[in-house]
Amino acid sequence: MDDNQFIGLVATRTGTSSEQATALVRATLTTLAERIDGGEARDLAGQLPRGLRPYAFASGETAERFGLDVFVERVSGRADIDVTQAKDGVTAVFDVLRQALPPAGYGDVVSQLPAEYGEVADLTAPFVERTR
Repeated sequence: MDDNQFIGLVATRTGTSSEQATALVRATLTTLAERIDGGEARDLAGQLPRGLRPYAFASGETAERFGLDVFVERVSGRADIDVTQAKDGVTAVFDVLRQALPPAGYGDVVSQLPAEYGEVADLTAPFVERTR
């Protein structure tokens, strides 16, 4: 999967423009990189399409511990959208991540998230496409 396909899938799932989907993807990956350990963020970045990799690099080795509400608020601010749209966007990005990454790679990422993130990230295996 390349950058355009990834963003296109997010745009389709959210019903937004390519530009808005790009902002959502970048904001979600940046926020996710803050929330997971630095090593895991680097592993994630290595599995992403080349153009999206820079957004998944963590600024440090230690993950910040924050809940889903803070995650969604950060994405909302970064993508300049309201919180409801941000939550839908985060869900779409996680769904596309689950589709794009090998199962073990996705599992490693979501294993670092608390159970409340199950609202936006399918924490179970195998991949099952969500329906609206």
